[in-house]
Amino acid sequence: MTMSQSRQNGGPVPLYLRIKSHIAEHIRRGDWPAGLKIPSENQLVAELKVSRMTINRALRELTDEGFLSRVQGVGTFVRGNPLQAGIIELPDIAEDIRSRGHKYSAIIEEKEALRANAEVSRLFGLAQPSRLFRAVIIHCEDELPVQIEERWCNPAVVPGFLDQDFARITPESYLAGIIPADEVEHVIRAVLPQASHQRLLIIGPGEPCMSIERRIWTGGHVASYARFVHSGNRHVWRSRYNPLSPGKSRILAEAS
Repeated sequence: MTMSQSRQNGGPVPLYLRIKSHIAEHIRRGDWPAGLKIPSENQLVAELKVSRMTINRALRELTDEGFLSRVQGVGTFVRGNPLQAGIIELPDIAEDIRSRGHKYSAIIEEKEALRANAEVSRLFGLAQPSRLFRAVIIHCEDELPVQIEERWCNPAVVPGFLDQDFARITPESYLAGIIPADEVEHVIRAVLPQASHQRLLIIGPGEPCMSIERRIWTGGHVASYARFVHSGNRHVWRSRYNPLSPGKSRILAEAS
């Protein structure tokens, strides 16, 4: 790790600020993705040849600002770039459908414990392929499939996940009732459907879809990662918020 000898207000920038700025820049650029465990304080002290107090102050301030999450006895993890944090809140799909006077139902396609691949393990901040819980659920509105949910959970955080009847309670509602969410991340993109999406949503290969990825942290650990895929021709997404209020906005689904 190299740091420039920049100056602040005509004088040298304090060392802890240079270290803090350098780590934050790694996170902003995506070099250090969310969930990554960063080097320990002792490792940073040895690598940068500065005092432990200097390292501790830099990491403490980055934690306070939302860049890092520190778990006692475990380590320090990247939470993400707070400048990219969203203010959206996705409603539970069952509640949303029922609130519009329509019938909600669910089809449980898969529910299992398995060894996740390296990509999914990385999303949980795990260094190698690890055993996780997985469920694939088709959410239906008036018996028409409108959303595919692929949900992964960390057994160490949500040990009872596979015991739930997800035809009766959605994973989102279940998790909201048992774990406090310290942080939630959303990634929204437009995609073309994969073959499995076409089969489960009963759509054609060229029909545009909306993909929403949702990660939930609790106690410094990633508890859940979910990917929701919707048919773009069946739902309209509407967001409403008050720009003068620090409160969250909500993204609501409407049948088109």
